[in-house]
Amino acid sequence: MSEYLDFGRELIRKAGQLLCEFSDQRHTVRFKSTDIDVVTEADLASERLLVDAIRARFPEHKILSEEGLGDLQSLAGEESCLWLVDPLDGTVNYAHGYPFWGVTLALAEAGKVVLGVIYDPLRNEMFWTERGGGAWCNGRRIQVSDTMRLRDALVATGFAYKRATLADTAQGDVLGNNLAEFGAVMPRVQGIRRAGAAVLDLAHLADGRLDAYWEMYLSPWDWAAGSLLVEEAGGLVTDQRGEPWSLAKNNVAASNGRLHNRLLSVLAGARG
Repeated sequence: MSEYLDFGRELIRKAGQLLCEFSDQRHTVRFKSTDIDVVTEADLASERLLVDAIRARFPEHKILSEEGLGDLQSLAGEESCLWLVDPLDGTVNYAHGYPFWGVTLALAEAGKVVLGVIYDPLRNEMFWTERGGGAWCNGRRIQVSDTMRLRDALVATGFAYKRATLADTAQGDVLGNNLAEFGAVMPRVQGIRRAGAAVLDLAHLADGRLDAYWEMYLSPWDWAAGSLLVEEAGGLVTDQRGEPWSLAKNNVAASNGRLHNRLLSVLAGARG
């Protein structure tokens, strides 16, 4: 993995520097699936840098990328090496000048994440991990918090771009817009943060700054690197039913492990 890890860290830093160069400019914004799901010229430039570099270095590998430059392969596991690329997570924040956004790369082999890198250029924080090798930030080994009680926990979540079309509560196996879950968790924790960049939420959970996180209706590139980072930092990542998490899942629950069952119980109760 060392070759892939060194490559990923060097490449993602270049993407972060590029995004910083774009950040002071007036952004050209267009809309994707909804009128709140935006993409900027910076997203596309960062993606082009990342995808072109991966293709040049590892032409035999497949790529799955948010803005569509990658080869859209299934996540069933038939591909031996698949890069998952999010060139700018937190685009709405970025477009408004709100300083909470990042860039991430992950590598999956046979459908299983084996390496992940997350970079926060504004704080110059590089998080990385490889399966079995621990979790790291700027060369410092990191671990999840030791918070034991949900009422002492600081947790994070987010809301789907398509939230306006979703029911307030789950309908059978179809998850809702997260309002019911948010309302159930809020009075039971010390605080909830909704900062708008899932990759950094998971990185901060791995580093003990947050104690738990849940969200639904994101894409595999949003969660791939962070899920492994949390696990390698000693935490637990499942879907919201407590089943093993995979790249094909449309929801996630992550925690320091000590709070996990309680978090899942509260989420389940919100759905009735």
